[in-house]
Formats: sequence, C-alpha cells, structure tokens
Amino acid sequence: MSNEFVVTAEPRSDQGKGASRRLRRQGRVPAILYGAGKDPVPLSVDHNELLKQLENEAFYSHILTIEVGGRKEQAILKDLQRHPAKPFIMHLDFMRVRAGERIRVNVPLHFVGGDVAPGVKIGGGIVTHAVTEVEIVCLPKDLPEYIEVDLSKLELGQSLHLSDIQLPEGVELVQLLQGEEHDVAVAAIQATRGSGDGAAAEEADSGETGGEEQ
Repeated sequence: MSNEFVVTAEPRSDQGKGASRRLRRQGRVPAILYGAGKDPVPLSVDHNELLKQLENEAFYSHILTIEVGGRKEQAILKDLQRHPAKPFIMHLDFMRVRAGERIRVNVPLHFVGGDVAPGVKIGGGIVTHAVTEVEIVCLPKDLPEYIEVDLSKLELGQSLHLSDIQLPEGVELVQLLQGEEHDVAVAAIQATRGSGDGAAAEEADSGETGGEEQ
C-alpha cells in the first residue's frame, strides 16, 4: 500500500446532538474510535482536512493512523455519515485493528482491459458494471487499496463473476464465503444496436430494402 494517512484528532468530552452541532459549527466532525477490546473514545477531526483526505479513494480501504495527543492507533474507516443535501461530513466511525485479527472491509473494484476485450473490439459491445465494490475479509497487512478486475478476455454477451476475480494473497470475498448462490456477475459485455445480432439484422433489412428498390 503506497499511501499513508494520518488523521489528527482531538478527544471530546461533550456528547449528544447539541454537542455535535456545536462541533460542526466550529468546523469539526464528531467521531468515535472503538474496537480491539478497548473502550470507545469520542473524538473530533478537522472537517476541511478530512475532506482533502476523502478525495483519495484509498482512504476508504486503508489502514489509517489515528493520532490523538501524541498517541497513535491503527484503524480503518468503518462508517461515514454525510449530510443528505450539503457537502458536509456529519460523523465518522473508526475501528481499531490488530495485526493478527482479520477485518471486514469494502474495497473498490478497478476494471481493466475492457477496451481490448473481443466483445468490444470485434463484437462492438459495451462494458457494463453491476458491482463497483466488494466486501473482503483479510488480515490488516493484506488489505488492498483496490482489487483489479481483468475484462480483456470477455466475448460479446459474456459476464464475469465474483469467482472469476483474481484476489490478492490472503484476501477472501465475503459473498463467496456465504455460498455459491452469492456468486453474482460484476461486469458484462452487452450488445448494442449496432453489434452482434443487431448488426446482422440491420444488414438483412438493408438487403431486403435494396431488393425491393430494384
């Protein structure tokens, strides 16, 4: 993992809706740090600094360093609440991690090879994505920032499923652990009006029309 994120936080003693509103008016976001057998710790973080970090996709699926008063703890972002109408972060949940304990995290899928897939280059189809992130389980040291999905072999009309994804070592997909019936399609190459049977039909129509005109 190439990125390193340090979240500088401050402890907060006041809790409740009123206290959270006061924090937000001061440009800070209420947060909580919990897990790993330790007591939860209420925190607050700077809103503008947080927004900058959230611009990086890796922040959502990365081991973060939470620094409070010179003390550092490793955690992941477990939950984030946004304002329903305004570009404001309302609350954060950070969950501590332990080196030897597996964690469950959502990570994004990065699709590659779609532009050279036979179904696109030869068949004239288009790539569609049914799933853009997956929940994984792994040790903190094995946590990937994203999982790459290779579409370069897909033919027109074919789909790629969860079980087709090449996973990094030490990483498992939560859905597949729940049974084969959860092996859903994540991407496919679908025919457009000008591809596959549609193209053949258009050629046939063109030929019939030409014959009538003769």
